[in-house]
Amino acid sequence: MSTPTAPPDEPVAAQDPTDEAPPTRWQRLMAGSSTQIGLILGALILIFAILQPAEFFDVPNARNIATDAAVLLVLAVGSTYVIITAGIDLSIGSVLVFAGVVSAKVMNAVGGNNWGVILIGLAVALLGGLAWGLLNGFLVAKAKIPAFIVTLGTLGMALGAAYLITGGVDEREVPFKLVANIGIGRVIGIPYLVLISIAVAIVFGIVLAQTRFGRYTYAVGSNEEAVRRAGVNVDRHLIKIYALAGTLSGLGGFMNLARFGTTTIGGHATDNLNAIAAVVIGGTSLFGGIGTILGTVFGTFIPVVLQNGFVIVGVQAFWQQVAVGAVLIVAVYLDQVRRARRAQ
Repeated sequence: MSTPTAPPDEPVAAQDPTDEAPPTRWQRLMAGSSTQIGLILGALILIFAILQPAEFFDVPNARNIATDAAVLLVLAVGSTYVIITAGIDLSIGSVLVFAGVVSAKVMNAVGGNNWGVILIGLAVALLGGLAWGLLNGFLVAKAKIPAFIVTLGTLGMALGAAYLITGGVDEREVPFKLVANIGIGRVIGIPYLVLISIAVAIVFGIVLAQTRFGRYTYAVGSNEEAVRRAGVNVDRHLIKIYALAGTLSGLGGFMNLARFGTTTIGGHATDNLNAIAAVVIGGTSLFGGIGTILGTVFGTFIPVVLQNGFVIVGVQAFWQQVAVGAVLIVAVYLDQVRRARRAQ
């Protein structure tokens, strides 16, 4: 059966998503607003380096910035996929907490201070995140409940479950090897947590830009009905997207556990908003169909660099929230302008 031909003013997603479009692959990896966001990040780094070169522009501070951004970047990568499909996931911070709690509980129940126990904890964290992601995806794709409502509900459910499991008290005992080797360990001076986040960004950046799964993700966000008519199982794809976001939240929970040696239940109330802000600042459109992982990387580092730089130059860290909020509003405004120009 032939695929219906889209009229000239129809979005690109109305074409068969399996069609090759070589010029757009490189664009999906590098182009769009990613370069502009990268220049903004570079300008911020340059400004702080000029103001306080000795304190800001040194290796230990760069290491601190990268470590501070590591867990947020993992969450933001999952959110990038969700937002490109024109969805939203407000539950990722609570899923992170839940995954860390169940991972710590299982590792302590098994006992021991070896890599076998740590791998079990990692598997439990990933499975815990995956379970919440599958629930989100099923309710969004099959039950047709708006993603905002679904993930707002699972935000409370996952956090409540974590409190029920722990009785509201942080789990403070984890294998020492987890903290010593992964949490604060380094390879040629680079923290393991940073290497993990880089690996996640590279792998899922390539998947998004260079695979059929990535093309379907963009197509669903651009024109879901056209993709459905082209024979793609949109519901299944959306479930996979939310499952991916949940799994990466589980990985974030495990990384957070390794870094702090405790579950830090009360410290993640704004993780979801920070991740969404990083994705949007990085050029991903809230209306779907546009975005890159490279842009998300830049968008993740902008608030972290701002916070670090403000502290070093002696500006109240609270101004970081003001600056990030302003940048977020500008990013959404520019996205609106781009959409209006394309519609003309």
